[in-house]
Amino acid sequence: MNIPNQFVQLPLLEKHDVRLALKREDTIHHFVSGNKYRKLKYNLFRAQQDGFKTLLTFGGAFSNHIAATAFAGQESGLKTIGIIRGDELESNWEGNPTLKLAAKHGMDFQFVSREDYRNKKNESFLGVLRKKHGDFYLIPEGGSNELAIKGCEEILTKEDDTFTQICCAVGTGGTISGLINSAKKHQKILGFPALKGDFLKSDIRKFAQAENWDLVMGYHFGGYAKINSELVQFINDFKATTGIPLDPIYTGKMVFGIFDLIKKGYFNPGTQILAIHTGGLQGIKGMNEVLKRKNLPLLDL
Repeated sequence: MNIPNQFVQLPLLEKHDVRLALKREDTIHHFVSGNKYRKLKYNLFRAQQDGFKTLLTFGGAFSNHIAATAFAGQESGLKTIGIIRGDELESNWEGNPTLKLAAKHGMDFQFVSREDYRNKKNESFLGVLRKKHGDFYLIPEGGSNELAIKGCEEILTKEDDTFTQICCAVGTGGTISGLINSAKKHQKILGFPALKGDFLKSDIRKFAQAENWDLVMGYHFGGYAKINSELVQFINDFKATTGIPLDPIYTGKMVFGIFDLIKKGYFNPGTQILAIHTGGLQGIKGMNEVLKRKNLPLLDL
């Protein structure tokens, strides 16, 4: 699969002698794009190989993973069940663009309280779900497991060897783990967490043993799915000048962070950066609904 690297030409980059390209993983597929394709690829193979008829996974109201799993399951002839965080959503989920899209592609939902959702790795809780839904192939929240890491190891190709810095957004740690495992010795992996907390480092070390990486904190804009008018303006300006759309949860925050670091002289002159566009563009419609309610500027579609 030949995914294009799109170079960005902007005065800031020329001023600091930094080259920046985005690996357009968002172009893989309209519904199963970016790292969601990578994470689901081998999990789908395993589910079918082992004779499962149902996939069950976890996610929030605007989860790219939920939307992607629904479509991929339908295409593979598998039933899909989404355990959705927030039982208050049950009465009005049809107004949520992400869940509406997932339902359109055949996913059934079970809405659980945030307290119950925290038990998603608990075997007794999973046992309750199996009693209700029957046997299923479990895909964890965000899709990150060993098979997902295997898929994400395929993001980098030989053509990417010239880059010295590989940047990616970080949610559950699966994508960056795959990049760490497949990067060359001269390459440094920088992860930009979309949520607060230092716990991600221990999660990443479960799947990646190399030390060629670091997390850049401070660009989560208050936490997962949090956004403000400054980030909206940046994403809209970036799309207007480069033609590249960014999602507001992951890639938008990463690119914002990269540009801020360039302004601060973080990267040496001559640095060549490859930023991984992990898709997630379906979430823009849902985020615009949130922005409307807060009377904030909207993201360009």
